Amino acid sequence: MKFEQRMYARIRFLDVLYDLYEAAFEDFFHKLMCARHPDFLDVRTHGNIGDQGSDGLSLHSRKLYACYAPQTPDASKVQAKLASDLKKAKDKRGGQFDTFVFVHNDRRGMHPEIAGALAKATVDHRPLRFEQMGSRRLWQECLGLDQVLAEDVLGCEIPIKDLVYGVGLEDLAPLLKHLQELRTPADPFMDLPDVPQDKLDFNALHGEAREDLQRGMRHSHLVDAFYDGGMLAVEHDEVARGFRLYYEQVRAEWDDPEDVLWQLEMYVLGNGQQPRRVQRNARVVLAHFFERCDIFDAPPPDWHPDTPLRVPA
Repeated sequence: MKFEQRMYARIRFLDVLYDLYEAAFEDFFHKLMCARHPDFLDVRTHGNIGDQGSDGLSLHSRKLYACYAPQTPDASKVQAKLASDLKKAKDKRGGQFDTFVFVHNDRRGMHPEIAGALAKATVDHRPLRFEQMGSRRLWQECLGLDQVLAEDVLGCEIPIKDLVYGVGLEDLAPLLKHLQELRTPADPFMDLPDVPQDKLDFNALHGEAREDLQRGMRHSHLVDAFYDGGMLAVEHDEVARGFRLYYEQVRAEWDDPEDVLWQLEMYVLGNGQQPRRVQRNARVVLAHFFERCDIFDAPPPDWHPDTPLRVPA
């Protein structure tokens, strides 16, 4: 899909998710995961045996999924549901899974008490692993669908014609606001972070694109400060994962690294015209994820700048 189609799909995805609770949320989750993963089993309840502690199983990755999507979230009830589903899954499906995935519909992120319950479970139930899947992870699964399947899951046609959006990436809106408030003109002679110039060379980033990233690196510490500590660290990893998935898709469609960087900038800002200060903040965000190697690739240890062509992905 083109960038404009992805943005349209994201808006539609958020609209759909906004009204999904309980069984309707579980139905959407089943539809999405069946479209995305051939090995996913959409477990349904049956008679007096119920679902035996599972709302879905992935055969290859050995993951068990448990959904909880109340209309009015209550942390204590969610914790009780988590404990109940986990006990039932271990009793009824022992040996069928290695990872327990808690799937929820809270678009704001995970409640601190529920995050604490999951963290405690990872200690109490070793070697079982735990993951959570909220709106960001569900959207990342949508990104892996082709257009036909995405239209089926979202229940709408995704227009082919170019559309104009002035929206930014919702997950990054607080970060962009943070950068706008704190970013000050940098000393042009200050030391850059320790990012090997070889990475810029390896990815064939030269001229203005290279300069934009280097200027962004002078402020990228502000992104680290924004995500430092607590549940924001988990959000940081989720946002980074989204960047990586989108980068891999864009790289498959565009050969020129400058075009790839341009597509990534639109991922942050949308394709509508933005003020220059907002564009500069977006480049700080891109520089940060470039430094972390979430976007673009680090050269292999034996690579040298004199190598005439970039190693193909």
